[in-house]
Amino acid sequence: MFYREAGDFSTTYAEDQQTFPIKFDRYRYYVVLFVAIFVIPFMVNDYWVNSLFLPFLIYAIAAIGLNILVGYCGQVSLGTGGFMAVGAYASYKLMTAMPDVSMFIHILLAGLITAAVGALFGLPSLRIKGFYLAVATLAAQFFLVWLFNRVPWFYNYSASGQISAPERDTFGILITGPSAEAWATYMFCLIFTVFSALVARNLTRGSVGRKWMAIRDMDIAAEIIGVNPLRAKLTAFAVSSFFIGISGALFFSIYLGAVEVGEAFGINKSFLVLFMIIIGGLGSIFGSFAGAAFLVLLPVLLKIVGVDWLGWPTDIVAHLQLVIVGGLIIIFLIAEPHGLAQLWRVAKEKLRLWPFPH
Repeated sequence: MFYREAGDFSTTYAEDQQTFPIKFDRYRYYVVLFVAIFVIPFMVNDYWVNSLFLPFLIYAIAAIGLNILVGYCGQVSLGTGGFMAVGAYASYKLMTAMPDVSMFIHILLAGLITAAVGALFGLPSLRIKGFYLAVATLAAQFFLVWLFNRVPWFYNYSASGQISAPERDTFGILITGPSAEAWATYMFCLIFTVFSALVARNLTRGSVGRKWMAIRDMDIAAEIIGVNPLRAKLTAFAVSSFFIGISGALFFSIYLGAVEVGEAFGINKSFLVLFMIIIGGLGSIFGSFAGAAFLVLLPVLLKIVGVDWLGWPTDIVAHLQLVIVGGLIIIFLIAEPHGLAQLWRVAKEKLRLWPFPH
């Protein structure tokens, strides 16, 4: 009753194949977009943007990218932090080399550079898979962090080894640097998040996504029916790295402003994004958003409840967060491998018939 499909009829193929064919879903997402664009920017302050909204939007893009590779194509990757570092350093070099170019162009170019690097490191997937591919991508993670640490050209020969985002504006509005307004940085990241979600949604519903899923389910059978494994796997690595590169560029230029590669893009970052898609749900765009929201909200809620209300020490709360995340990953892998996205599907099935029990 709360979630209605009755009365929704499609009379054309275009209507049947649209992103949200059910009217209730369509209106719900219109409301969410309206609130995100026209309500939140006028209500947020620096604290809420920097502690909640920016991390959620940026990690959602990274989770979408990794979900395309792991959830849709079945290629295990532990190199997310390294690919985010490629996007960050690419955007830094572009910002310093071409200061008059729009930040939109810088972020997109950083994503394309990361896509090329991701496709290069995706070549081992043509010969190996599973645990061995995970080790290969883990090696890529360590190699990229070592490269950005050891080659001074990447950080413009800075004595500290850090990179700092210079102040840049878009349409006359400052979006990087300490003087940037909170609503401007939020809107800039929101544009890329909506763009990434729409592109990923349409890719996974089209022929490219079907090839990825065929490779994931059974690569030998997919090759027999005409799917090119070389093209499918490399496009998955490239598209995944494109989104991850965009998230890394935004993470550096908009969110942090200054980074040191070992601290900001270490192995912990790779595991964090992997945990997001495990908890949110593999093979689901909505699951990427749900997992990112959960792992961004969890530290904030624990700080409010544990530190502010109960007066616990901050180190106890930090360790409690690790225990909760680890426990939830074990529970989801055993009880519900498809994560929060599947729980949402089950809830919609129940709401279709509520208040009737069956």
